Amino acid sequence: MSQPSSQANRIITLNLEPNEPRRLANLCGQRDEHLKLIESRLGVTLRNRGNMFQLAGPAARVKVAANLVEHLYREADAVELTPDTIHLLLQESDVEALEEDGEDHQHGEVLIRTPRVVVKPRGLNQQGYVNCIRNHDINFGIGPAGTGKTYLAVAAAVEALNQQEVRRILLVRPAVEAGEKLGFLPGDLAQKIDPYLRPLYDALYEMIGFEQVGKLIERQIIEIAPLAYMRGRTLNNAFIILDESQNTTREQMKMFLTRIGFGSTAVITGDVTQVDLPRGQTSGLIQVLDVLKGTPGIGVTHFASKDVVRHPLVQRIIEAYDLFEAQQEADERARREARAEVRRQQQVVAPRPPSAEDADS
Repeated sequence: MSQPSSQANRIITLNLEPNEPRRLANLCGQRDEHLKLIESRLGVTLRNRGNMFQLAGPAARVKVAANLVEHLYREADAVELTPDTIHLLLQESDVEALEEDGEDHQHGEVLIRTPRVVVKPRGLNQQGYVNCIRNHDINFGIGPAGTGKTYLAVAAAVEALNQQEVRRILLVRPAVEAGEKLGFLPGDLAQKIDPYLRPLYDALYEMIGFEQVGKLIERQIIEIAPLAYMRGRTLNNAFIILDESQNTTREQMKMFLTRIGFGSTAVITGDVTQVDLPRGQTSGLIQVLDVLKGTPGIGVTHFASKDVVRHPLVQRIIEAYDLFEAQQEADERARREARAEVRRQQQVVAPRPPSAEDADS
C-alpha cells in the first residue's frame, strides 16, 4: 500500500489474491454497479485493472472503502453479491461518524445473542442504541421505518430473557388505526391488535422459533398487552417494548412510563413523522421528548434515513418525503409572514376624517 499523499487525501492500492475472474466479476457486479455504489456512497474514486484496485479520496473514507473491498472479495468466493448486500455493508461502515471526528475509531463489536440467531447491529447508531438499552432502564428509539429500532429492541429483550435478567417480555402497542378501523376485525381487543404486532411476532419467531414463542405466550412469559390494559399495573422484572409510540396521547405516555417497576427495562420506539392520532391531538412521544430532555438514566437514540437497512430505495423515499415536507413548511411559513405583513399595512393609521370645526372653517 502506498503512503498518504497528504493529511486530507490518500491513495491506496490493493492487490486482491487469489486472482480469480469469477470472484472479481462477483465483486464488481454487472457493469461495475457494485463499485459505483461504493464510490457514490463513500465519496471516493475506485479504479481497477484485473485484481489491482486503486482507491483515492479523503483518508478516512479511503481506508473504509479499502477494508470494504477486501471484505467483499472474501465474501465473493461463497456468496452471490447483490446491490442490497453492498448497501447493508455500507451501513456498517458509518463513514459519516468517521469524518465527523476526523479520525478512525475502534469500537468493540456489539452482538446480541438469541437462541437461534446472533444479531449484529449495523453502524455506530444501531450499536449505540443497543448499548443504551443495556445501560439504561428507559430508552427511546426515534426514527423512520426500516432503521431496526423495533427489531433490535426485540432481540435485546430475548437476550435478557434468555440470560434470566428478566422474567417476562411485554409487547405493548396503542390501539390507534393507521387510517383504518379496528372494529371490522374479529375477536376481542387483544386479537384485533395482533395484526398490528406482526413485526414483533416475526422477530420473535426468527429468534426463538414458532413453537417456543407459542409456549411462552401460553405461560404468559411473553405477553401481548394493548396499551389500554396497562393502567393500574406495576411491571417488575420485565422487558417492556412500546411500539408505534407516536400514536400515544400525552396521558397514555405518562401512564405507561409510571407502570415501570424494579428490575425492568422499557424501550419506546416510534416515528414522529407518522402520527395517526385525530387532528389536534398532541402525540405523547413528541411531548415526552421535551419533558424528559436531560433527565439522567434515560437513553434516547435518534435514527435518520442513512440508518435504514431495508432496500436502498426506502432511504431515498424517506429523504424525498423529508425534503418535500420541509419545503411545505417553508411555503406555509412564507404565506403566514405575507398575511402578517398585509395585516400590518392595513393597520396603518388612515387619514383623520374631517371634523365639524374643519367644515366651519
